[in-house]
Amino acid sequence: MIERFLKQTTFTSVEDYNKNLEFIIPDHFNFAYDVMDEWAKEAPEKLALLWTNDEGAEIRTTFAELKEQSDQAASYLQSLGIGKDDKVMLILKRRYEWWLCMLALCKLGAVVIPATHMLTKHDIVYRNTRASVKAIICVDDEYVTTQVKAAMPESPTVELLVAVNEASQGKSRPVPDGFHDWENEWKKTPAFQRPEHVNDNDDTMLMYFTSGTSGEPKMVAHDYLYAMGHLTTGVFWHNLKPHSLHLTVADTGWGKAVWGKFYGQWFAGACVFVFDHEKFNADTLLRQIEKYRVTSFCAPPTIYRFMIREDLSNYDLSSLEYCTTAGEALNPAVFDKFKEKTGIQMMEGFGQTETTMTLGTFPWMTPKPGSMGIPNAQYDIDLLRPDGTSCEDGEKGEIVVRVGNNKPVGLFKGYYLDEEKTHDAWHDGVYHTGDVAWRDEDGYYWFEGRIDDVIKSSGYRIGPFEVESALMTHPAVVECAITGVPDDIRGMVVKATVVLGKEWKDKVGDDLIKELQNHVKRETAPYKYPRIIEFVDELPKTISGKIRRVEIRKKDAEK
Repeated sequence: MIERFLKQTTFTSVEDYNKNLEFIIPDHFNFAYDVMDEWAKEAPEKLALLWTNDEGAEIRTTFAELKEQSDQAASYLQSLGIGKDDKVMLILKRRYEWWLCMLALCKLGAVVIPATHMLTKHDIVYRNTRASVKAIICVDDEYVTTQVKAAMPESPTVELLVAVNEASQGKSRPVPDGFHDWENEWKKTPAFQRPEHVNDNDDTMLMYFTSGTSGEPKMVAHDYLYAMGHLTTGVFWHNLKPHSLHLTVADTGWGKAVWGKFYGQWFAGACVFVFDHEKFNADTLLRQIEKYRVTSFCAPPTIYRFMIREDLSNYDLSSLEYCTTAGEALNPAVFDKFKEKTGIQMMEGFGQTETTMTLGTFPWMTPKPGSMGIPNAQYDIDLLRPDGTSCEDGEKGEIVVRVGNNKPVGLFKGYYLDEEKTHDAWHDGVYHTGDVAWRDEDGYYWFEGRIDDVIKSSGYRIGPFEVESALMTHPAVVECAITGVPDDIRGMVVKATVVLGKEWKDKVGDDLIKELQNHVKRETAPYKYPRIIEFVDELPKTISGKIRRVEIRKKDAEK
């Protein structure tokens, strides 16, 4: 499959990859037709999707069956009036139907807007009005459908609501008033007729709402070549093969879902494994890996942090061949402990909602614990000083993508209907990520934090990640977040918000605070130690598992 889209399909070194990665870009590329339907012709009986949930339900789907079902879903949505360029919001958690809708809407040329099930009425109204959403397809969950219905009086562009119930789990019930019933309607439409003209390569295929440190979320618009950009994610970073059974821990409402549960995995011809669960539990997840013999696993460092606190000798993880991580920076202590317990080295990657993977640790490289790896050859990556000049090795700067006159495959089109914010981030031929890192002499990049997260204390610039990594090597610490607190003398001082292991919670007090402070002084430069330490039961996080330091700073400011 990948030989249709790459001039060279195997690489043996960094130099080989950097020199010879080149895409073959067809006219009117459409992932659903040009990849998935082609797999249905080439390997119709091969397992494409293995879905299960926390109640024991299971669905196994071949490439041929997935084509048939996505065609049927496309015909159904077409019968409801959905077509080219229509904006359709999906709020489907990890339900099986999300994969059908993603493919069906791609076949129709509609614009997909994945969204988290945690949205409130206000969030839904904002998205509906900003994006001119025409239809919402959501899980028949009481909270979700209540919020969607409450948003309708203030959402004049929305013409259509579809609810996906729990029939696959034996829990079918009437859908709420005003919603079409997916389960009882989608198979009753006639055979799908492919539209005459579905898309051009630069048409908008997918949009994500992404939150910044202030203001309402921005709409990240991706074209049809964004899907092709993830070929490198699945084939090279995840190192997937046709025999692979790949599990990425991700909710379908955020960008990591298409990084790890959709495009790149199916370019490789791998089987996507889905565990649909309502609440994360490390033991339950490990049992799924054990039961289904998962071979490839990707999750944010948060998930690994909880996994390594389990006794991994109680699980048969011998099927695991390859593990990757992204979503936030990986603490070296977590890397080391996971390798010690499993023998597997985690391969880190970095990217944003606006991009595919821009930095990564590839199979032909030796990982450095805590490093994001090297630039993905499809992007021209640099580190810039505030004055716009390039940083030397060892110098901290902003990660940027040099775009020039040719937009890289995988980079977003811009922030939809917001030229000002697009220009703020992307101007003079450079896309600014807003993330700070440094590069070592071997070309490996090391994450420091968001520009807004950097702490300036007594003239020093302190990146939160370096202090967090030091704290994470103490056995008491499960998770931590480093932020700055205003100080009359030093400008700012370092604060650590810490989640302790169960066996340490009865030791909270001045002695433990002093022990943690001294530990940081031993592990990194003494001026970085946290002068303030607060113990909490959990850290505020996004749905994607990223720590929301901005929320911690906001609460501190209100005290």
